[in-house]
Amino acid sequence: MQDVQSVQEWVQREATVIERLLGEVRKVIVGQRYLLDRMMIGLLADGHLLLEGVPGLAKTLSVSTMADAVDGAFQRIQFTPDLLPADLTGTLIYNQKDGNFIPRKGPLFANFVLADEINRAPAKVQSALLESMQERQITIGDTTYPLPHPFLVLATQNPIEQEGTYPLPEAQVDRFMLKLKIDYPSVEEEREILDRMSVAVIPQATPVVRLEDVVKARQAMHAIYVDERIKDYAVRLVHATRKPSDYELDLEGLLQYGASPRATLYLVSAARAHAFLRRRGFVTPEDIKAIGPDVLRHRLILSFEAEAESVTAEEIVQRVFDAVEVP
Repeated sequence: MQDVQSVQEWVQREATVIERLLGEVRKVIVGQRYLLDRMMIGLLADGHLLLEGVPGLAKTLSVSTMADAVDGAFQRIQFTPDLLPADLTGTLIYNQKDGNFIPRKGPLFANFVLADEINRAPAKVQSALLESMQERQITIGDTTYPLPHPFLVLATQNPIEQEGTYPLPEAQVDRFMLKLKIDYPSVEEEREILDRMSVAVIPQATPVVRLEDVVKARQAMHAIYVDERIKDYAVRLVHATRKPSDYELDLEGLLQYGASPRATLYLVSAARAHAFLRRRGFVTPEDIKAIGPDVLRHRLILSFEAEAESVTAEEIVQRVFDAVEVP
């Protein structure tokens, strides 16, 4: 195991890659610091992202711009009600010459996959993503094909209350490392957006980072030190969503199910990436607190009672963080 000081120096060297990437993305995207920060965390921690917000907040543009700035394969899939699972994964095509079926790979075989308006397609299409998101592979016919590395799904969705949308299956939602709530820009940012996007030549990102650079940055991120007390803190936070009474939390009747063990893994991994972006070779409780709501908000299944009382997942997550002792 490397000492913290050498890891710190390693992180300092590799962090320049992410800074270069962010600099290129910001040539196109105005503001949205929270969104860009979390996208870098997903890229570093090899975690899929679910972006939720009303139309027009640059969700799709942010994802495609990041993909443009990284020299990797990018595919955009527009989810619609008539989409079929084979439109994502691929299918077998019959070859009349030799009488065999040959695989035709779908758009999921890319480094960056933008699943645009993912909640516009029914559950059978969304479930086509399950194997690819978790096992990083796709089965077509009798053959299983590995996906390229890195492989990242970045999905956008409009709020569920709008017409023509379908709720995502719980199994799929759990495979997203982070769920981001995107908000409107400030007055100053919106004015800058107007100036930048109303010219004849709209800014475009160009590749400034190679896939190998991303892999090297990930290696440094995985070496970041996590103290045993920080690990215990992450486990207690997730456990408190399942057994709130153990932590004197009054959530009686508000939660049907708490977060899965996948949440614990993602919480620590995302906290490492959060520390990496701040050029630290070790994780602090503040890293866990900063990233915690994004990891947990979509994993809590609220009861009808909570919905009737207008209690949100964000409120419950905040109460959990307030109740669990910080190391």
